[in-house]
Amino acid sequence: MSNISKVIYGGNVLIDLTADTVTPEKLLTGYTAHAADGAQISGACDFDANTQDATAADSEILLGKTAYVKGTKKTGTMPNNGGVSGEIDTAAEEYTIPKGYHDGSGKVAIAQTEQGKLIPENIREGVTVLGVTGSMTGMEGVAAQPNKTVTPATTVQTVLPDSGYNYLSQVTVAAIPYEETDNSAGGKTVMIA
Repeated sequence: MSNISKVIYGGNVLIDLTADTVTPEKLLTGYTAHAADGAQISGACDFDANTQDATAADSEILLGKTAYVKGTKKTGTMPNNGGVSGEIDTAAEEYTIPKGYHDGSGKVAIAQTEQGKLIPENIREGVTVLGVTGSMTGMEGVAAQPNKTVTPATTVQTVLPDSGYNYLSQVTVAAIPYEETDNSAGGKTVMIA
């Protein structure tokens, strides 16, 4: 029995294999087809893609995984970092993301101890730090001594608030005691105490 490559019925072409280009080396192993001459052929190709235009490098393929690039089997060298996480403890600190694959579950965050300090009471009123708006006026816990009176002395004095106060609202310096009296010589005697 000869192979049939073209079937015409009632003037209509029903099957025409004559222009087909399939060959055993282009047909995957385990599959059958018919060549241009109508003969049945079995696949002899053991790959399922033309990788001639592939551009992946070993470092772009996961460590231990294999792939074909330009017909050559490559073994990956890219580290699989999974879910890498890190913390930042200071304002100037930077986190360096390690080279390699990441599964998307890793996070970099401000350390919990530092986050606990980012509260409105610790930030000056009108200033926003990382989304936290401050409410500190600078007067929290401050006790002012409303008034203190001191008497001048002949030596330098340092006037400080009394115990329990942070600052003085007002210092009153008493007048220097001054007294004039008539003396027997017809003049004045001045007493400055």
